[in-house]
Amino acid sequence: MTVRARVLGGALGALVALSSGAALAQSGAPASATKKELVQKLLKLQQAGFEAIGNQIASQTAAQAMQAAGQALGRVPADKREAVGKELQAEVRRFFDETAPLLRERAAALAPATVGAALEEKFSEEELRALVAWLDSPVARKYQQFGPEMQQGLVQKLVADTRPQVEPRLRALEQSVTAKVNAAAAKPAPPAAKK
Repeated sequence: MTVRARVLGGALGALVALSSGAALAQSGAPASATKKELVQKLLKLQQAGFEAIGNQIASQTAAQAMQAAGQALGRVPADKREAVGKELQAEVRRFFDETAPLLRERAAALAPATVGAALEEKFSEEELRALVAWLDSPVARKYQQFGPEMQQGLVQKLVADTRPQVEPRLRALEQSVTAKVNAAAAKPAPPAAKK
């Protein structure tokens, strides 16, 4: 999830908490034209975030495919692994390049019916105005611009800070997995049951 999507989620969460009574009171009424306009502005402000969700799904799917391909690569003779590995990487890259635009487009297209409908139902016009003003403000744009940099700083610090605790656990996990795989590989297959 992008920083922009997290910012929207945080802003939406805060507004929901502050205005749950007003939102519930409005849930049965149809949205006014002004409310619909405000929702459209919000959707436009968040379009990059919706597209990023589609991109993230494509990226995760491609990474899973590459991981599965990497595991299957172990069955390829050693002298052919490098060449086949490059071919598999190219295939996964092609999959991503074809799938990501589709998912970005569909995420943006589906947002009005999902996110837009929820905004119309759960937020008052005042709340929508406040949200539009925040997301369209220079402060919000600056925060979103530096979000990845701040997140990267946190990730680097987290990894450095937890490495002494995580690495021994990771080595223990690797040893346990290796031992179980070796034990399973060493056991003869059970005899077939007679009918």
